[in-house]
Amino acid sequence: MGIPTVLDRFIQQCLLQALQPMFDPTFSEHSHGFRPGRRAHDAVREAQSYVQAGRRWVVDVDLEKFFDRVNHDVLMNKLGKRVGDRRLLRIIRRYLEAGIMADGVVVERREGTPQGGPLSPLLANVLLDSVDKELERRGHAFVRYADDCNVYVRSRRAGERVMEALRRQYARLRLRVNEDKSTVARVWDRKFLGYSFWVAKGPTIKRRVAPKALGEFKKRVRQITSRTGGRSLEQVAEKLRSYLLGWRQYFSLADTPRIFEDLDKWIHRRLRMLQLRQWKRGTTAFRELQRRGVDGAALGIAARFARSWWHVAAHKALHIALPSSHFEQLGVPRLALPH
Repeated sequence: MGIPTVLDRFIQQCLLQALQPMFDPTFSEHSHGFRPGRRAHDAVREAQSYVQAGRRWVVDVDLEKFFDRVNHDVLMNKLGKRVGDRRLLRIIRRYLEAGIMADGVVVERREGTPQGGPLSPLLANVLLDSVDKELERRGHAFVRYADDCNVYVRSRRAGERVMEALRRQYARLRLRVNEDKSTVARVWDRKFLGYSFWVAKGPTIKRRVAPKALGEFKKRVRQITSRTGGRSLEQVAEKLRSYLLGWRQYFSLADTPRIFEDLDKWIHRRLRMLQLRQWKRGTTAFRELQRRGVDGAALGIAARFARSWWHVAAHKALHIALPSSHFEQLGVPRLALPH
């Protein structure tokens, strides 16, 4: 990522406002990334419609270090065919060739377009539009979001032909396909923008959170709810709230309410474990549980095993002392929305 100065960001935004009305109306309807009025959910829905129509194989193409490998001459040639103002083109070229300061050292750049500025996403769409147009000309069902492109076909053989054609198309742009991450596979075995698909009754194609995205989600929640940092439960809840709201909104298309319910339970167990750690051991845990309405055998068992944090966090005593409503009062949102 490259972070432009305030002045550079201002100038790039001006360039974007001049170029976007010129280029965006001519882009493919199957391109959704970084375009006005379009978003990732539109791309996911379009991909789902292709799978529902019987295209159960996907050509999943990953470009090797795309933003770092953009060829300046190829990109400027495409811009020059549409932009008549030579001064504007010179400014863009200078931004592309400007060095990057890393750790106080200026590093020259001879290819690539820096991520982080407002202009780079548009330049990426300008460069990749020719591939979109070729796929359209051949009548393929495809979806592209920035450099993430999926083509949906009806057989592996058809997918292999499309993959080979795409290799040639990208080579003309001086881009390379990452062979380790690109493949022709069943749609169930691949993810697209964090989602994957599955067959329900009907057979109806449904959306779900891809396993890799679920793994990344749990990793992030573990980081937020870790025992380090000396933060109060209220501070953890505030940070968790910000992350969960954004995650829930992005994955609101998923047709798997049971998964969200299980994640809510897992998050609350993490928070109970964190609270138990903060209560320390033995007498403190015993006193806090008792103060919160836990008594009898449950109190003794929970206090006795207070050092086995994760185990006791699932005990009914902790559910009494720290019910789910307690975390909601702290501002921790539920992922599973009310039915």
